Amino acid sequence: MASAKVGEIELEYERAGAGPPLLLIMGMSGTIAHWGAPFLDDLRGDFDTIVYNHRGVGASSRLDGPLTIAQLAEDAAGLLAALELDSAHVLGISMGGMVAQELALAHPEAIRSLALGCTYCGGEGSALTPEPVMTRLAEAMSSGDRERAIRASWEANVSPAFAADDEAYARFLQAGLSHAVAVPVIMRQLQAIVGHDSSGRLDEIAAPTLVVHGTDDEMVPVQNGTMIAGLISGSQLEIFDGVGHLFFWEEPERSAELIRAHATVHA
Repeated sequence: MASAKVGEIELEYERAGAGPPLLLIMGMSGTIAHWGAPFLDDLRGDFDTIVYNHRGVGASSRLDGPLTIAQLAEDAAGLLAALELDSAHVLGISMGGMVAQELALAHPEAIRSLALGCTYCGGEGSALTPEPVMTRLAEAMSSGDRERAIRASWEANVSPAFAADDEAYARFLQAGLSHAVAVPVIMRQLQAIVGHDSSGRLDEIAAPTLVVHGTDDEMVPVQNGTMIAGLISGSQLEIFDGVGHLFFWEEPERSAELIRAHATVHA
């Protein structure tokens, strides 16, 4: 792991692979480890991949005060600048997809191509996590049992069929145990998500855009992906049938190929 000075903070990042730069922006409560080796390893054959921990996560600087999606987008732009990259292909998932939207709006010159996975834009017609799912996650998180919280997160983030894959869960468990995110940080990330609304501005995004969503997404219902694709002119929508929120865990090869093909066409 390395660290980059971004304004007044430090961001922990990892860079590997060869090819054009690809910045990957993680979602709420996620860390560098939550991209999963199968997906990242596939991408690293064709891209100079850059993954990083948001402020308050891992070895990145502590989170002080409230948090906004726009602030996280400036962090992403600052990281590219710190790495002396004028632009990159960008993939954002979940909260990271919201960050990627704001990055594309505030810094269009930094975006070679844009991929938005399992994410949300706010506004009429959008939908955040259903209350029963949030209640289930909150109860597990407040139990004090780390493994129970990780298991609840796993079951909410993947389809029921994939949740039964013991080998995949073992990798997810290891990622959660080795890279824990503090509950107060998760709560501030959640507040930033609730305050996010780019719906009225998405038609300003000129970057070639790919939107990916799973039909069995419990965290961010699939209607959000359809809505975002409808608001960004010329965007490509890919729906994964029977797949949950973490589509790149359930379908790593297909996901990587979509990112690769999209970036290649718009190189």
